[in-house]
Amino acid sequence: MTPVPGATLLTCGDPLRPGRPDPHFAGAARAAGELGAGVALVDHDALVAGRADEAVARVERGTGPLWYRGWMLPAERYAQLARALAGRGRTLVTDAAQYRTAHELPGWYGTLAEATPASVWLPTEPGVVPPVERLAELAARLPPGAVVVKDYVKSRKHEWDEACFVPDAADHARLSRVVGRFVELQEEFLAGGIVLRAFEDFTGEERRVWWVDGEPVLTTAHPDADATTAPDPGGRPLPAPDLARVAPLVRALGCPFVTTDMALRTDGAWRVVEVGDGQVSGLPADVEEARLLEHLLGDRG
Repeated sequence: MTPVPGATLLTCGDPLRPGRPDPHFAGAARAAGELGAGVALVDHDALVAGRADEAVARVERGTGPLWYRGWMLPAERYAQLARALAGRGRTLVTDAAQYRTAHELPGWYGTLAEATPASVWLPTEPGVVPPVERLAELAARLPPGAVVVKDYVKSRKHEWDEACFVPDAADHARLSRVVGRFVELQEEFLAGGIVLRAFEDFTGEERRVWWVDGEPVLTTAHPDADATTAPDPGGRPLPAPDLARVAPLVRALGCPFVTTDMALRTDGAWRVVEVGDGQVSGLPADVEEARLLEHLLGDRG
């Protein structure tokens, strides 16, 4: 693909060495340069602290699209980033509304509901555990059985029994206990509110599918997968997800760059476990950024 003149990768700067990319994103910056694209740096710490104008001070004024590849941002901080860049004459390809749609479950769930576990949610502030009566009312809107607890963006799947999984949502005391522990562990990073998702039984590792302009451009393992374990009990390669049902739904979402984490349910159906904005989604360590960036920094037609 031919790089677009003026296309720029916006990534995070190294907090210890201003003017250089954060080491985690150095490969992305190098790949962008090899594709003939510009690279601009944002101060992630300043951005998260609400100092967006300071955060973009190193971004050259002018025109041309910007793709962000960096650390995850709350939707409101991304919106501040977009406004600060607009003040310098720059535009993010993914606007603030599109970012929130892909980044937070309430934004994408309605479009992908048929391909993902049934979900309900309740807005709440960090540190605030909804009353058990509200949680019981929320759970009653789901099919009977087990549920998974998360916020609008993240779960605590590594604390599965403690802060993620409730074997029976009708056990309101346990539901409240798990939600309470989840809220406690999320601390100030709780995003949006509490989400309850109907538990579905999956087999094997998740696959992450990367979509640009509604088309699947790359499929990888999930970056959290344990690289020391075979992805399949027989040591076989992970199967490619069947995207026939999901593709039109992703296109209908209308976001330029998204990921879908997919898993094979025990009945043989591929299901969407999570959706994310691709700009803040992680690649597995063994996948080069160039394989992704060529689809972002190339000719968009």
